[in-house]
Amino acid sequence: MKYQSTRGGEKGLTFRDVLFSGYAKDGGLYFPESIPRLEPEQLQKMSECSYTEIVKQILRLFIDESEIPTSDLDNLVDAAFTKFVDPADPIKFAKLKDDAVIAELFHGPTLAFKDLALGVVGQMYNYFLSREQRHMTVLIGTSGDTGSAAISALRGLDTVDVVVLLPKGRCTQIQELQMTTVLDDNVHNFAVEGTSDDLDVPIKSVFADADYVNTHHLCSINSINWARILVQISHYFYCYFHMADKVGEKVEIICPTGACGNIASGYVAYEMGLPIEMVAAVTPNDIVHRTFSNGDFSLSENVLQTWASAMDIQVPYNVERMIFMATQLNNERVRDLMAIFESESQTKIPEDILQKMREVVVDTKAYNNDQMIDTMKRCHRENDYIICPHTAVGMAYMYNNKKNLPQIVLATAAPDKFPEAVELSNITPNKNPDIEKLLTMETRFDWMRQGEDWEQILRNRIEKITLAQQG
Repeated sequence: MKYQSTRGGEKGLTFRDVLFSGYAKDGGLYFPESIPRLEPEQLQKMSECSYTEIVKQILRLFIDESEIPTSDLDNLVDAAFTKFVDPADPIKFAKLKDDAVIAELFHGPTLAFKDLALGVVGQMYNYFLSREQRHMTVLIGTSGDTGSAAISALRGLDTVDVVVLLPKGRCTQIQELQMTTVLDDNVHNFAVEGTSDDLDVPIKSVFADADYVNTHHLCSINSINWARILVQISHYFYCYFHMADKVGEKVEIICPTGACGNIASGYVAYEMGLPIEMVAAVTPNDIVHRTFSNGDFSLSENVLQTWASAMDIQVPYNVERMIFMATQLNNERVRDLMAIFESESQTKIPEDILQKMREVVVDTKAYNNDQMIDTMKRCHRENDYIICPHTAVGMAYMYNNKKNLPQIVLATAAPDKFPEAVELSNITPNKNPDIEKLLTMETRFDWMRQGEDWEQILRNRIEKITLAQQG
């Protein structure tokens, strides 16, 4: 298996190459040169596997044995889930009234679905770096959950430093504390006076400097990184097998969506032969909704703050990967479209590409704060079951769009992380001792304030990390 940039500037790369990368050198995103297709009998056999076995099998399809031997790959996957509540069964399912089903993807150390992928990616980093006796600096922008999940996966490792930019005041208190209370020497948090899209600007500028990236051994663990997308493919297979009465039956998976990393993983699963259709449920930051509704891929002036803070994004960069799949991996069409988008902050998805994308992402709806809270109230009233605001966006869609096929909502975070929204829903929050402990812990972070040169601040810290490694 080899990899390429969606825009065609690089081809023939190894998995290791793209694991230790952020954006491609031409500004694109890395993606396989081909997508393996599973036959019905292979799906049937996989349906009998545990979640971790599915992860191992999916990874094996995209990572050559010569890069990570199977025994090593199996060991690093097993190690990745040791921090979960139930390492043998990390995903739980809740069946609610009216046949509603929720996949609880949040039973990892930071109570968010991103633990499922980042624990594995962290093990991969450590595997290669330890073997090569090298060090990397991981650079992350977060809207809420990615930063804490990455820190949890990488904290304390001698082979990695992690630099996180978080939008101060736009994460919940718990999300922020899960990052800023980690005082390990290899963790560096910056609180940015701006939105998650604002903080992506200096990050992308740094990654655009290829010589600088090589000199300082930089990579990203956002869903920019293909490895994140790769690991997340597995929970689509696992959820499908849970819902389908028989392999081959179609299942609808409702995905709360921000930067589209999660739903892009589902798109890859579809291309691999998994008979799913997906729904993108979003907040009023509705670029994804507009894109799939009528091809309007254009930025709004402001990023709105909602209770679903991890989804408050206006630049869903993984749409590029979905366009790439819809064009049957046509680099030229993607490059031309993204050139217009990046120069004008808008473009129109051509009708043939849009129709192909909508065969996979069949519907999309946007829900505001009031609708999130109302949905949280209804879910608790009818089921005595608490959901987080992100999951509420998905449940709002299910409540209003019952269909004649199995439907499942991806619960991307635990409600324990969002006590303010839970209380606003007139629900008594769960008392989670790990969350309560955060409120009394020491914090550490540096500022990136309005008017300052954020890129230079970032470069200064990266250079300091490099000097420390050399000396």
